[in-house]
Amino acid sequence: MAGGWRPVQALRRRLLREINSTVHGAELHLERYDRPPGDPGLFGASSVVWRVHEHPAGMLVGGFAALMLQSLHPVAMRAVAEHSDYRTDPTGRLHRTARFVSTTTLGSSAAAEAAIEGVRRIHRHVRGFDAAGRPYRADEPELLCWVHTAEVSCFLMGHQVFAGSGRLSEAECDAYLSEVALIGELLGADGVPGSRAALAGYLARVRRELRVTPEALEAVALLRGFGRTGRERLAVRVLTNAAVGLLPGWARRELGISRPWAVRRLWDRPLARALGAVMVWACGLSPIREAAHARAAAPRIPVTG
Repeated sequence: MAGGWRPVQALRRRLLREINSTVHGAELHLERYDRPPGDPGLFGASSVVWRVHEHPAGMLVGGFAALMLQSLHPVAMRAVAEHSDYRTDPTGRLHRTARFVSTTTLGSSAAAEAAIEGVRRIHRHVRGFDAAGRPYRADEPELLCWVHTAEVSCFLMGHQVFAGSGRLSEAECDAYLSEVALIGELLGADGVPGSRAALAGYLARVRRELRVTPEALEAVALLRGFGRTGRERLAVRVLTNAAVGLLPGWARRELGISRPWAVRRLWDRPLARALGAVMVWACGLSPIREAAHARAAAPRIPVTG
């Protein structure tokens, strides 16, 4: 039995390495997660945020949906188009985004605060003019609120679709939005919705500001074709097709994505669930999760002197 188990474990570890390489890059920087003992980080192991953000399939599909939804804010998309290297280094962009999310969620308090301060420092230098000639700054509280809210709302939807029996209750959904609002607020956002009712109200208000632009269409096309190998491109296409199904109908129409309900529900979602099940199985060995849980559960070392 033990001899037969080893090839299965070897396959599992190989898949985990491939997933980590694609999402996080070659270096995981476990020092962000494994110390100091007893530090809960910004949220703690019992938080709903840890529960949602530890589900790889929900987070990846939700993350792809978030990027598509965020692109529909003309000012946010212009800032990305003018100041980001996503065209020339899409892999690096993905790695930096994934590291930020994992560090602020599962990292130590100091690592999370450093990651947030790093983004704030970058935002202070991102400025320009929108299509109408009006000035913008990436650190505008309203713009930060949009980017944060679009992201976490899609993370939540991704979890609810792909977590199976781990779906959140209505109260837990509200708790997630309330907890994760901390990240948006620390980044400088104002008016971050902390419940499903507040989220619905916010999205209804901001809807009139959203529309497709050439930059948005270009970014979504690059996203859906992302991948360094044929296997990566196939996985990304499965996940982004499923992500399209998380978008509201008006967002799909703005982006010109036509996938009928039957295709989204009877083909895209089952395929992504199957791929997601493999990812969940492989990521059960995640060194980031293991390090974060060990750190949070360890006795706190008292400071002396």
